[in-house]
Amino acid sequence: MGRPFPWILCVYVLLLSSSAGRCRAGITSSYRRKLAWSVDLPVDDPHLKAPEGYNAPQQVHIHQGDYEGRAVIISWVTQDEPGDGKVYYGQVQGGENSTFVTGQTYTYSFYNYTSGFLHHAVITGLEFSTKYFYTLGSGNVTREFWFTTPPESKLDTAYTFGVIGDLGQTADSLATLEHYMNGSGQALLFVGDLSYADVYPYHDNNRWDTWCRLIEPSAAYQPWIWTAGNHELDFLPEFGETIPFKPYTHRFHVPFRASNSTSPMWYSIKRGPATIIVLSSYSAFGKYTPQYVWLEAALKVVDRTVTPWLIVLIHAPLYNTHAGHYYEGEPMRVIFEPFFVQYKVDIIFAGHVHAYERTYPVSNVNYNIEDGQCTPAVNVSAPVYVVVGDGGNIEGLSSPSTRPQANYSAFREESFGHGVFEIQNYTHALFSWHRNQDGVQVAADSAVILNQFFS
Repeated sequence: MGRPFPWILCVYVLLLSSSAGRCRAGITSSYRRKLAWSVDLPVDDPHLKAPEGYNAPQQVHIHQGDYEGRAVIISWVTQDEPGDGKVYYGQVQGGENSTFVTGQTYTYSFYNYTSGFLHHAVITGLEFSTKYFYTLGSGNVTREFWFTTPPESKLDTAYTFGVIGDLGQTADSLATLEHYMNGSGQALLFVGDLSYADVYPYHDNNRWDTWCRLIEPSAAYQPWIWTAGNHELDFLPEFGETIPFKPYTHRFHVPFRASNSTSPMWYSIKRGPATIIVLSSYSAFGKYTPQYVWLEAALKVVDRTVTPWLIVLIHAPLYNTHAGHYYEGEPMRVIFEPFFVQYKVDIIFAGHVHAYERTYPVSNVNYNIEDGQCTPAVNVSAPVYVVVGDGGNIEGLSSPSTRPQANYSAFREESFGHGVFEIQNYTHALFSWHRNQDGVQVAADSAVILNQFFS
C-alpha cells in the first residue's frame, strides 16, 4: 500500500469540510516579494558557460523515450563539428560501457542565428528501476552522466515529480533550480515557457544555448517532461520566421508517436504510477481538430488499475484568480473540462501566470451560453488545478490578485518557487509548494490529493 500517512485522518476531514458544496475561504498569502522585472544572468556567468575543450558535449538533457518508461532520449549539442553522435551506456560507472546508440543530428537557423549540431539519441530496452550511466564525446572532452529509470507501472507504486514553469535564466531562476535539485523529485514536469529568448531583439537564440546549459545539472540526470508555452512560439514573420515553435521542436524531442499523437505539441506517457497527458495551449484544440480527437482517444485508453494517477500539463491555466492572463484559458476550459471531469483527472498543472495558486477540486461543466450558470463550483469529483508559473523569469511576478478571492481558490501567493507532487500509493498523494526563500523541507502550501478514480 506504499508509505502510510500517520496524519491522514485529520487532513482528510479538513479536505472534506473545505471541499463540499460550501467551501471555506481560501488563503491569499501575506508574504510579499519584489514584483519588479528580474534581470537575466550575463552570458559569461559560470552557470551559463559552455564546457571547455574542442567540440565538448554541452546542453545535455534527457526525456522519456517511449510510452512505457523503458526508453530514454538523450539530447546534446556539439558546437564545432557533428562528431560521431554516439552515446555509450550501461550500468558500470567510469566510461567502461561498450554498448552504444548513434543519434540523429540536426541544425536550424533563426534569422541571423545558426545553431550548433543538435543530437538526439534514443536508448531502448532498459530495465525498470535501474541506474544507468552514459557518456558523450571522446578523448579529453568525454563527459559522463547517469539516470534512473522509473518503476514499472503498477497499482500501488510510489513516485515523486517536481513541477516548474516559466523558468527563464535569471538569478531567481537559478535559485528555483537549485532549490528543486536539493529536494526529492525524480522527474520534472515542466509546464512551459523555457528560455525567454524571445524577449531579446530578433529572439536571440544564443539565449536558448545559455538556458540549456543552465538546466543541464538537473536535466541531464532526470527527465524534464516538456510542455510548450507562448514563449516557445518564436513567431517572427517580419523577419522571415513563420514556422511556430521552430527552436523548441529542434531542441527538445518527445516520444509523441508512442501515444499515437501526430504532433510533438501534445502527447502522453506512463511514468511509474501516473499517466501524464501534455496539451498545447497554442495549437488548435476545437472540436474535430487533431489535438481534440487525440485527447479523447488518449483518455479512453488509460488503465487506472495500472496507472492510478492521471495528470494533465498545460501552459495557460484554466482556473486563475490573478489579474495576469485572467481568463486566457477559458476557451480550452469550455472544450476540454468535460473530458477532465468525465475521466476523473486528478490534478492539472499550468504555468503562464507568474505566481502560485492551488484550487480546491472545481468544475464549471454545467455552464453553457443559455443557462447562465457561469459560476465555477467546488466539486469533489473534479480535478485540483495548480498554477506554478513562478519559476523566476525575466518578466517578474504577476500582480495583483483579483478581489475578493474566488471560493474555489484555496491558496495563492506571488513568489518564486516550485512544486512537488509526491504519490504515496494509489489513493493518496501530497502536493507541496516550496518558496525559494524557505528551506528545502519547508512547504509554504501543501494539500493531500485524493485519487479521483478510487475515491
